[in-house]
Amino acid sequence: MIVEGKVLVVVGVGDGLGREVVRVALRDGARVVAAARSEEKLRNLVDELDPSGERVIACPCDMLDQTQCDSLMETAREKFGGLDAVVNVAALDTLFGSLETTSDDDWMRAMETNVLGTLHVVKAATPLFRAQGGGSVVLVGSRSQWFPPDNPQIAYASSKGALLSSMYHMVNELGPDKIRVNMVVPTWMWGPPVQMFVKWQASERGISEDEVVSEITNGMPLGNEIPKDDDVAEAILFFCSERSRMITGETLQVNAGEFFR
Repeated sequence: MIVEGKVLVVVGVGDGLGREVVRVALRDGARVVAAARSEEKLRNLVDELDPSGERVIACPCDMLDQTQCDSLMETAREKFGGLDAVVNVAALDTLFGSLETTSDDDWMRAMETNVLGTLHVVKAATPLFRAQGGGSVVLVGSRSQWFPPDNPQIAYASSKGALLSSMYHMVNELGPDKIRVNMVVPTWMWGPPVQMFVKWQASERGISEDEVVSEITNGMPLGNEIPKDDDVAEAILFFCSERSRMITGETLQVNAGEFFR
């Protein structure tokens, strides 16, 4: 119960990682404000995770709108009395293209969503953190920010690299107020999106799903298993807890040792 009694805001709650962050936070004693743009889907997820509605509340929010982000944090204060940690899972990761094929519009969309949107969230949370003497910000990176993926995603990868750079500046600016900023960097995550990809590849290429998984995990020393959404969620929860109270500016890779083979 490492976040017993803490208040978390989780932005980007959908079928995958966002849902798992809320689930493990509730399991370990937190109260959660869950945010996403899709109101109906968000409310269904929240009802599933906490039918009583006592420890989690759905709050539709578009993080590109600073006013909506401010209102999101105010909801945490009004509903649960404060704020201890913010996790931003929301990202635009469906932009594919190389230097030659990526449009200016896609570059702008990637930077606006993955960098500016995230900074809106952190900016909105900062006054509440300061009011109670500190807090934790957890960002979600991508292995593509360091290593080009098989399918080119230069705009998405660059936006995640920019987010990492902004983290270092926030560490310096917010540290004196005891606000920690860290990043969890997943590899492939075994959840709905990757499951769909594996099924599609198996069907498209006429091979088994196990063969597709083996290709993905070939460079992972921990074996023929793709890390799960909840494996990443557990790492995120660590950064939300007091167990990491003197850790800031760090990147924690949840990748089954992918880069060490």
